Amino acid sequence: MHAPSVWLSSLALAAASGWFAATMFAAGPATGKEPRFPQLTMEQLSDAQRPLGEQIMKVSSVGLGGPYNPMIRSPVLGQRLYDLFYYLRWQTSVPTRLNEFAILIIGRQWRSQVEWFAHAPLAAKAGLSQQIIAELKQGKRPSTMAEDEAVVYDFVTELSTTKKVSDETYARAKTIFNDQQIVDLTAVSGNYVMVAMMLAMAEETVPPGKEAPFKPGEE
Repeated sequence: MHAPSVWLSSLALAAASGWFAATMFAAGPATGKEPRFPQLTMEQLSDAQRPLGEQIMKVSSVGLGGPYNPMIRSPVLGQRLYDLFYYLRWQTSVPTRLNEFAILIIGRQWRSQVEWFAHAPLAAKAGLSQQIIAELKQGKRPSTMAEDEAVVYDFVTELSTTKKVSDETYARAKTIFNDQQIVDLTAVSGNYVMVAMMLAMAEETVPPGKEAPFKPGEE
C-alpha cells in the first residue's frame, strides 16, 4: 500500500532537516535535570539499533525523538512497535481524520505533551476542525462533532475510561464502521496509551523553545 501524502511530507522534513533529529528532544525534561534517555543520533546507534534507526528516519518528522528515543534502546521490541505504528498510522482502515482524533483523545486523557504537540497539527491537516481540537484540549466533549466524530469520541472515551463499550455505543459504531475499522480504532487507541506511557516514563518533552500544550495545574 502506498503511504499517504503526509508520509511524504514527513520524509521530506526528515531529509531536509537532519539537525532536527539530534535536537528535537535533546534538552530533557522542563525541570532541567539530566534526561533519563539522552537523545541519540544516527552516529551513536549500535549495529543492532541502526537498521531500525534508518527506518524511523524515513517516516518520522521528529527524527529519533519522541517515543523512538526510548524505543530504540530495545531494538527488537522497537522494531515490533515500529511495524505496529506504521500500520496504525499509514495503513489503517480508519479514515485519517478519525484516526488522528482517536490519538488526540488518548493524548488529552494522558495530558501527553508530545502526543498533542505532534498530532494536533496532523489532525487539523486531516480535516478535524480547530473548534473540536480546541474544546478537546480544554477537556470538554466537543460540541460541533459530525456523527462519525461523535461515535469515535464516545467509543474511545467509554472504552478507555469505563473499560468496556456499551451495547448502545457499539451499535452506533457499527452504523459508521465495519468490523476491521472497529478493531483498528480500538488498536490505535490502545497503542497511543502505550506511547503516552513510554513518553511519560522517559520524560520526553516538546522541542526546545516550543510551548508545551498543557500547562502545570491545568486539569
